This record gives sequence, structure tokens and C-alpha cells, in this order.
Amino acid sequence: MKIQKLKEERKKNKLSFLIKESNEVFVNTLRRLILEEVPTLAVEDIEIKENSSALFDEMLGLRLGLIPLKTDLKSYERKEKCKCGGEGCARCELKLSLKAGKKGYVYAEEAKSTDPKCTFVYPTMPVVKLLAKQKVEVTMTAILGRGKDHAKWAPGWAFYKHEPEVTVGKVSNPELLAEKCTDGVFEIDNNKVKLVEDKVYDSNLLDYYAELDKGITVKYTDNLIFTVESWGQLSTKEILHSCADILLEKINELDALL
Repeated sequence: MKIQKLKEERKKNKLSFLIKESNEVFVNTLRRLILEEVPTLAVEDIEIKENSSALFDEMLGLRLGLIPLKTDLKSYERKEKCKCGGEGCARCELKLSLKAGKKGYVYAEEAKSTDPKCTFVYPTMPVVKLLAKQKVEVTMTAILGRGKDHAKWAPGWAFYKHEPEVTVGKVSNPELLAEKCTDGVFEIDNNKVKLVEDKVYDSNLLDYYAELDKGITVKYTDNLIFTVESWGQLSTKEILHSCADILLEKINELDALL
């Protein structure tokens, strides 16, 4: 198997790479491990000391649970694997608190964490809006979990597709193609159609363009384009490293059982 990095967009927490000499079965295994097995921190238990906002306690808890938390996999362990036996310790639990009584929006950055490395990913994400004299005070416990147990623990999104090969021949209606091409794959100059190679892999409309004009042909190779998008708890590389470790662990476990 060979891997070639195609594009890394750090501001978007997105990474794409080309996988050669592999197949859909293996690549889909990676996708499922990322979505279901790679652990992240998320708020699991909440003690609400005061909540006079317009949100019910359950809705406030749901919102806090779904806000992504920066995760340090080296410092935390899942409860079922922790030495404390799941009773709760600094190794398997993260404590946070949120107290606000000012009119206006309460943002995620106002929450205080006992671990400076593990705070809410998006500081300006609104939690609740308070009116005059309304207050919110909660303490939270975050733990490591997996996406297969609840979506709040999913580290991001992963998907794949076959590598496309686009050929531009004699286009009968360049004006129509220019009108329908919304992703910049084609440039039209003096009724001549030019393929923009850098945007081919990102396009999801190639088959549509081929249907519009017989001068456009699209074929797909056996190579696979794999894309990972992080919600921010972990970097894309951390997600992939964790995915690889989990895969090896499962293979070794199967080998021992055999």
C-alpha cells in the first residue's frame, strides 16, 4: 500500500490523501474506526446548581455535551481501562465549571477547566442566552468515550471515493458547461475548455458534467481518495494515528484468540 498526501487544510481541520494498491474493504475499515472507535473527551455528567435561563435543564445539558472538547489522549484513559476501576479519578475524568449571571450570551470560553490543555474547542460557541437577573451555574464531568456509544464522542468525519480521471475533448456547448460548472473544475476562454487539475479531486459533479456534454469523459481508477475532517478535539493526524493503533490492537486481539 502506498499513501500520497493531496491536501492539508489546517484552518478547516481537513486532510486528504491518496491510497494506492489497497481496496474499499480496508479503507472502509479505517473510516468506521475513526467514526466509532477513536476516543475523545465530552461532557457526560452535569450538576446544575442554578438555571433560571429559558432553556430546560435537559436542553442545557445536551448543549454542553455536544460542544467539542480539546482532548489529550496521553493524559486520559477510558473509565473501563482506568486503574481506578471506573470509580473516577484525575486519569479518567475532567472537571469543568460554568457560572454566569450577566445579561446576554454565555459563551463556551467562560467555562473553566481543571486542565488548561482540555478546554472547549470553539471559544465563541453560544451555550445559552440570559435575560436580566437570570443565572446559570453548573459543574461538569467529561470522560473519554467513543462515537459508537454517542455522536458527541465522534472525533470528526471520514469518507472516501475513487480517484477520477477527466478527459476534455471537443465540447459542443462550452457556454452551457460554463453556466453549470459551479466548482471551478473547468475554465472557459474563447470557447475553449481547460481542465483545472487542482480542483478535480474536490469535485462531486464530474459525472454530471460528463452527462452535460459528450466531450467530457470521466473514468475512475482503483486508487482511493480518503478525507478526514476533525471537529477540533484532535488534529487529523492524531485521529489517524489513534485509528492505526486501534486497528493493530484489534488485530493482535484476534490473533491471540485464534
